[in-house]
Amino acid sequence: MNRQSGVRAAVVAAALLLGIAGCGGAGAPGEGKADGGARPTPSVSGSPSASAPTTAPAPSGAAGNPPSAEVLPGMVGVAAARQRLAALKVAAPGTMAGYSRDRFTHWAEQGDRCDTRETVLARDGAGVTRDSECRAVSGRWKSLYDGAEIDDAKRLDIDHMVPLAEAWRSGAAGWDAAKRKAFANDLSGPQLLAVSASSNRSKGDQSPDLWQPTDKSSWCVYGRAWTTVKSLYGLTVTEAERTTLTGMLDTCAAS
Repeated sequence: MNRQSGVRAAVVAAALLLGIAGCGGAGAPGEGKADGGARPTPSVSGSPSASAPTTAPAPSGAAGNPPSAEVLPGMVGVAAARQRLAALKVAAPGTMAGYSRDRFTHWAEQGDRCDTRETVLARDGAGVTRDSECRAVSGRWKSLYDGAEIDDAKRLDIDHMVPLAEAWRSGAAGWDAAKRKAFANDLSGPQLLAVSASSNRSKGDQSPDLWQPTDKSSWCVYGRAWTTVKSLYGLTVTEAERTTLTGMLDTCAAS
């Protein structure tokens, strides 16, 4: 009897050891290693873990239709745009020697894990929500250049109204790094806007005499915005550029 009891005890002990090993083994579901092998800290009951994406309403997104391009900050009226255009210095395009997009630091951090791109996406869209890294995960946008209605942020580019290369040719080559960074991330003027990636890449670095939005109803806003930016930063225009901008501003009365 004593011998049988000893055998039973040994069997029970072995079973217990196997059970413990199975619960803590490398293949157990829900386990993993992080930070050099430390186990991840369990999340507080009822709240997401730190790495889980969370969505929250963007500060300026609104339900309904995407805002009109008229909400672009710093936009001047038609009369003021005509005055500013007339005051711009006319000059031939400068050289591209020394140019690089890297000389215009972008996209700058804007706080709360958001950079300039994500800030513009929130401003220009409707019903925009963000994940925990401030990336737009839903929303609706209307592209100024081609009138496209877009519900996927991946199909959007943040366009520089006056392209960086165009700015370089018209005066930015002589700026310091701080001013170029401010220009590339300007949220106070109509320099940045969310548009369809296809229209932005069609535009490239061309001035208005070489490229215009396919949606002609946007020409008034485009002409005002372009003129506003060039005036704010003291950039030059070519004669052909000024002529085209004048024509764009002429569409305002009929728009």
